[in-house]
Amino acid sequence: MNVRAKKHLGQHFLRDENIARKIADSLKHAVPYAKVLEIGPGMGMLTKYLLAKPEYETWVVEIDRESVAYLEENYPELKGRIISKDFLKYDLTEQFKEPIAIIGNFPYNISSQILFKAVENRELVPEVVGMFQKEVAQRLAAKEGNKTYGIISVLIQAWYKIEYLFTVSEHVFSPPPKVKSAVIRLTRNATKGLACDEKLFVEVVKAAFNQRRKTVKNALHAFEIIPGNEGHIYFTKRAEQLSVEDFVQLTLLVRKP
Repeated sequence: MNVRAKKHLGQHFLRDENIARKIADSLKHAVPYAKVLEIGPGMGMLTKYLLAKPEYETWVVEIDRESVAYLEENYPELKGRIISKDFLKYDLTEQFKEPIAIIGNFPYNISSQILFKAVENRELVPEVVGMFQKEVAQRLAAKEGNKTYGIISVLIQAWYKIEYLFTVSEHVFSPPPKVKSAVIRLTRNATKGLACDEKLFVEVVKAAFNQRRKTVKNALHAFEIIPGNEGHIYFTKRAEQLSVEDFVQLTLLVRKP
């Protein structure tokens, strides 16, 4: 029995054993956790290497019923640990009360949403290792001053350290995607909270980058500068010139009218 890759689910099954092993080995386990949740295991190419790790218990979440049937038949050790649901709609706290790592060959059409869900559950998720479209991985790991640095770079790096681990050829998948892929690792920052209003921080970052060619002062026209801060250098720069910490400090200089 083989599983047919479904385009609407963004499925591209990994066929390279060495890369699967390398992805599994990329979990640093620097912060203690006893369980790992793989997203979209498909036919279990990565799953089998995770199951071989004695330091944690492997769980999987899979929306494709055909893949679930395949996993139930071929990986009996997963019994009771297959969550047959849509990860994006699944409440992680329903099953997991203690820290877990997230890993997977992520469907490219929802890869960014997976990371934003990890951020929403950052108290529960200290580490993420995932396969992404190479361009998305580069954007996530980009630093200020880089043309690929943007909203998603800042909003993920605010709570996670991002490491670009390695590039993956399109030829090791079935069916092969039209782009190269890359594996990155996210490790939650030691400081879990930001030194500013986090909701306002998100609004500031989005507003600044939505008009990235303008100076920050002009891009944040919908915000009020707190009196006494009008001459701050941040307001003369463009969004792509500010680091994550700069955005935290910028957030302290403005308020919503």
